[in-house]
Amino acid sequence: MPRIRVGTRGSRLALVQAHSIVDLIRERHPGVAVDVEIIDTLGDRVLDRPLSAIGDAGVFIKEIETALLEDRVDLAVHSMKDLPSRLTDGLALAATTERVDPRDVLVARSVSSLEALPRGGTVATGSLRRRSQLLALRPDLNVEDLRGNVPTRLEKFDRSAWDAILLAGAGLERLGLKSRIRCYIPFESMLPAAGQGALALETRASDRELKETVRFLSHAPTERAVVAERSFLARLEGGCRVPIAAYAEIREGSLSLRGYVGAVDGSRHLRREIEGDASRAEDLGLELAELMLLEGAARIIRQNAQNAQNGEPA
Repeated sequence: MPRIRVGTRGSRLALVQAHSIVDLIRERHPGVAVDVEIIDTLGDRVLDRPLSAIGDAGVFIKEIETALLEDRVDLAVHSMKDLPSRLTDGLALAATTERVDPRDVLVARSVSSLEALPRGGTVATGSLRRRSQLLALRPDLNVEDLRGNVPTRLEKFDRSAWDAILLAGAGLERLGLKSRIRCYIPFESMLPAAGQGALALETRASDRELKETVRFLSHAPTERAVVAERSFLARLEGGCRVPIAAYAEIREGSLSLRGYVGAVDGSRHLRREIEGDASRAEDLGLELAELMLLEGAARIIRQNAQNAQNGEPA
C-alpha cells in the first residue's frame, strides 16, 4: 500500500485529530505516503440553526463517507460521537482509538461547579443531551443554543453575558486549551455521548489491506466500551434529535454501562445502569436499552420526536 488518503473535516480540532493519526501511521509504516484531504460537511456549513434542526445523525460525516464510497479518500478520521450508531452500507469501522477523558466540562467566568451557577443563570450548549441533563439537575437555569467549532464557541462565550458553556473536555485537551476548563462534570451529574473521547477510523468494508494496516491504532478496552454504548444507542434509535447518553467502563473483565434518556427540557428522564462480563459488550448495551424502554424511555423518545415534528420544545 504505497499511499493512504485521509479524509477529515477542516475544523482545528478535526485537523489535530487527523494529523495525530497520520503521524502514528507514518511512524509505524514509514514506506507509506499519507495525505490529508479536507472535506466540508453540512454540520460545518450551517451554523445558524441548532444541530437538531438541520438533520439527524451524521451531519458531520456524510460528505466524508461519500468521499470514501467514491474512492476519493481511503480512511476517514471522525470523533466517535459523531458516527451514527448504524454504519453506512459499504463502510466499516477499522479502529477505535484509546479514549481520552470522556467527561463534559464547564467553562465559566467564576463558578467551578454546576451547583454554584447562580439561580436563573444562563448556560449555552449545542447539545440536546447536555441541555436535557443540565435542566434535569438545574431546572431554574436558562439554556441558550451554541454552535461552531471549539475556538468559535469559546470566542462567543467570551463576548457574551452567559454564565457558562458546556463542552466536551476531550476537545479542549486535544487543542491545548485545558486551562479554560473550570471543572469536569462528574458522570453522576452528566453522562457523555456514546463514544465521546475516542476517535473512529472508517474505511471501505472491502479494503481489507487498509483495515489491517491501521488495526494497530485500536485500543481493545475502549473498543469494547464503545461497542456497548453504541449498541445501547442503536437500540433506542437515537440521533442528534434525542437526548441520549451512555458511558461504559471496564474493570477486571467486568463492564458497567450507564445510560440516560430524557426530554429536551429535562422534565422527564430515566437513568439506569447494568453490569456484566466485558465479552458481552454488545448484548449489555441491548439489555440496558430494553430495560429502559420497558420503564418509559419509549414514551420519552416518542414525545421528543412528536414535539420536534411540531416545532415545539420537547
